[in-house]
Amino acid sequence: MGNLSVVVRHLKTERERAQKEVLRIDAALSALGSPSMNGSKRGRHSMSAAARRKISLAQKARWAKQKAKPRRTMSAAGRRRIAAAQRARWAKLKR
Repeated sequence: MGNLSVVVRHLKTERERAQKEVLRIDAALSALGSPSMNGSKRGRHSMSAAARRKISLAQKARWAKQKAKPRRTMSAAGRRRIAAAQRARWAKLKR
């Protein structure tokens, strides 16, 4: 049982050392300041509202143009031909 108390004491001292190290690192980080204080542009808009609106309208126009294109559809006869060919492939595989 004596060894166990030595191990527990050693772990407690190691935990205290780690806590002191974390406090030291936190102090160093706070001394350096937060990223927003170091010239970061977080929170500021680099583009005007008018420019964002112009880009938005241009993108919506591109989407509308894409949707306006006629979609190609397959005829019923074409679908039947493809289905028949697939059934033939499956039948050949099952043989």
